[in-house]
Amino acid sequence: MSSDTCGCCGKPPGECDCWEFPGWGKIERVLDLPNQTAKETGKSPTRLGVWKATAICGNDITSSCLYVSALAALYAGPLAPLALLLVAGVLFLFRSIYAEVGSALPLNGGTYNVLLNTTTKSRAALAACLTLLSYIATAVISGSEAMHYASEFLPNLNVLGATVVLLGGFAVLNVMGISDSASVALGIFVFHLCTLAGLVAIGVMAIIADPTIFADNLRTPMNQWPTPRSGGMMIALFFGFSAAMLGISGFESSANYIEEQKPGVFPKTLRNMWIAVAFFNPVISLLAFALLPMSEIATYKEALLSEMGRRGVMSVGSLEANSFLPRLVAGWISLDAVVVLSGAVLTSYVGVTGLVRRMSMDLCLPQFLLLQNRRRGTNHWIIISFFLLCCSILLITSGKIEMLAGVYTLSFLSVMALFALGNLLLKARRPDLKRATQAKRLTVVIALGGVLAALVGNVVLNPDYVRVLLLYFAAAVCIVALMFVRNKLLIQSLKVAKTLCDLPPLKRFKAGHQIASLLQNVQCRSIIFVASEGTRDEMRRAADYVRRNEQMRILKVAWC
Repeated sequence: MSSDTCGCCGKPPGECDCWEFPGWGKIERVLDLPNQTAKETGKSPTRLGVWKATAICGNDITSSCLYVSALAALYAGPLAPLALLLVAGVLFLFRSIYAEVGSALPLNGGTYNVLLNTTTKSRAALAACLTLLSYIATAVISGSEAMHYASEFLPNLNVLGATVVLLGGFAVLNVMGISDSASVALGIFVFHLCTLAGLVAIGVMAIIADPTIFADNLRTPMNQWPTPRSGGMMIALFFGFSAAMLGISGFESSANYIEEQKPGVFPKTLRNMWIAVAFFNPVISLLAFALLPMSEIATYKEALLSEMGRRGVMSVGSLEANSFLPRLVAGWISLDAVVVLSGAVLTSYVGVTGLVRRMSMDLCLPQFLLLQNRRRGTNHWIIISFFLLCCSILLITSGKIEMLAGVYTLSFLSVMALFALGNLLLKARRPDLKRATQAKRLTVVIALGGVLAALVGNVVLNPDYVRVLLLYFAAAVCIVALMFVRNKLLIQSLKVAKTLCDLPPLKRFKAGHQIASLLQNVQCRSIIFVASEGTRDEMRRAADYVRRNEQMRILKVAWC
């Protein structure tokens, strides 16, 4: 629809009053519909296979191996591998939850999509705000961790400044039209898995050669753990489990591009991600206690895996710390970390662009975000805004890995909990939708309970992080809430403008025309409802839903 004329009556903005009453409507019968194939239109959509689809989300979730082992060890001590196994158990339950929603609603959007189809638009928008925070935290913590690993072979690197440069570099690349390629993502994924497998092999050989460190760590009393806590082993395990939930962040990302996957691929990506996390996270955590004394794990928390590689090669080959092979292995692992974490930053830019575009088209965010660069065709305002938000949260937290991880974990766990809740609503309100698989209600309840327990644990551990999360969440909610009430504000402004323009000194001003143009751009858009039965009751319910949830006044009902 052109912004210069009304989509309903075709009149200019100043003369159009369709925003007030768009008319009684009309009926049009179409007998012959065009049936164009992809070959005829010249457009052949490319769908992702199992491994390419797995690689995009796999780079995100497996990059958590680089920092979650140290975070779990800070709170659970030697119980960290057990905490990570419990996390893998919760993730196993979420496999069927995501698979059911993906088969019933195979559309992009993740949590926003499932809540949009089971509850009101405003509630879905709140979930989308949390998803946006999760994307921001993903980009910031991944960029910060990448630069911490880069400092292993660039000792004089300013990590905070380098993180800003990295985020800005990917912003520039995205504005230029560079997006993540599935083939490149697959190459990074294979390289990363091979590196992790090599690290596991080195660690196993090291523990066989000298199990002394591992035995000493197991005998360490609780008051000498990195974060001593009263309450015994169960309390330590609970807080370790809460911190270790960060290790499954990225699991939800596959649902954000389900439309680009071949039929039947989505549940396989969930399976592959679960296998990788269930194996590597506990094993690497276990080997960390075999290679480093417990007191030193906290010291190397920003670059734990590279130090593990260095210590493992030294133990196996009885080499000095400054010899060539330990430095080569540590440098290799650091390079792998920089690559895979940078890939997670790029994925965040691509993911947030898609989500913000969807929300802007649904009129949940300002329309200027949809403006595209004429030369590149990219949404530069979305990318620039995301970059500025990432820099602000990086500066507020001063690049502290624990605080960044805390904000990341809180937002991510909130999104996971809302997805499980959306699954329950889907069972209750949309039972007629066909599903290839179905999660049992007990499974959903247990998974939801596990996520809520981890959420409470993180709030207790780091109450200060809640303030940072609520600050950004409140800002996002205010913008979305303003978009939901803007029509009422514009109508009142139009009445005031018409009253003022009747005064002789203000007759030459055309503020009323400009406000009417804004109203036209919103309310004179059309929304399409595809009716399954075509009954009056069905159309009445559709119209009632649109009146309660949408700002548009033109409803088109299509029935075959």
